[in-house]
This record gives sequence, structure tokens and C-alpha cells, in this order.
Amino acid sequence: MEVLFYWADQAGVAVFAVAGTLLAFRKHMDGFGVIVLASATAIGGGTIRDLILGLPVFWTEDQTYIYTILGSALVTIIWLRYKAYIPMTTLQVADAIGLAFFATMGAEKALSAGFSPFIAVIMGTISACFGGMIRDVLARDVPMVLKSELYATTCIVGAIVYTLLVPFYPIVALVAGMLSTLIIRLGAIRYQWSLPVFRDNPEHY
Repeated sequence: MEVLFYWADQAGVAVFAVAGTLLAFRKHMDGFGVIVLASATAIGGGTIRDLILGLPVFWTEDQTYIYTILGSALVTIIWLRYKAYIPMTTLQVADAIGLAFFATMGAEKALSAGFSPFIAVIMGTISACFGGMIRDVLARDVPMVLKSELYATTCIVGAIVYTLLVPFYPIVALVAGMLSTLIIRLGAIRYQWSLPVFRDNPEHY
């Protein structure tokens, strides 16, 4: 199972690196900007998670994560040389896949370190959301997590599904956690699902 979790974590880093590279392309950034956005997206959330939990930051102990970021960014750059335009939905879908990986893997990291399922859900959400938030701030965009469509909520759902199932069916928990996050997020992108808190009242404007 450890091997499976490790490669799932690497896959999440790769997908988020692609998402960061896509945004750098849309913002017409240079090579350094690409690496910064790809890295911030891919390891930003996990870095914050490990610092909060008091654990060694994962990519400082295993430099393979850095190579994964660089390789993913390079492949994406080569692919983008043949594309004149990248739709925003492509970035959103790549981001959604990254969320699916990291919501579950972040929760797994916390559980493996002996923290409670409640803390694991929070850490899964931080792992998934904070890298993209850092990316969007650096690119001077409104972070996706602050927009009306379901974003952090999808990570919470996926992390909860994972923590509930993992004591009994680890592989099923991994797949179910990822799929629940991905399906809800894609649905939110497609149908603008949201959790309204304030009633829209034109008289207050």
C-alpha cells in the first residue's frame, strides 16, 4: 500500500505542476515564472500541511518530487508550443484532478502520523487547496477557492470519504475519496454548484 500511496502522491504533484504551467502560459510568463507557478501549485499545500503537523517537509526528504515538477512542466511546455490558446476549462479540469489526489493523500499523511480523522480531513483540504491558492495569488487572479463554485467543500467530502473507509478497505478508500472529490468538482465547474450563504438583496448595493 505504501508504494501505491507514494505513486498517487507523485501523480498529484505532476497534475498540479501541469495546472500551474497552464496558468503561467495564460499569463504569458517566462521560464522562471513557469517553474515558480508549477512548484507553488504542486508542493505549496503539502509544504504548509507538513509545517503545521510538525513533520519534515516531504520534498526536502525526497527530491524526486522536484524532478516530477520539472518534468511535468517541461512536457506541458512542449505540448503548449503547438497550442495557440488554452481554454480556462482545461486549467480547471487539471486543477480538479490535482484536488482529487491531494485531498486523499493529505488526509493519509495526517493519519499515518497518528493524527485524528478530524485533523486528517483538515490537512487533506489544506494539501489540496493551498497550493492552488498560492498559485492564483502569485498570478494575480482571484483564487479558485474564493469563487462561488464548490471548491474546498469537494476536498472536505473526498477526505471524509477516505478517512471513513480507509480502516476497512484502503484501496477502495483511495479510489472513492479521489472520485468523490473529482466528480463533485467537475459538476461544480459544469453546473456552477455552490453553497450560498448570503441572500442576494439588490437594495443593499
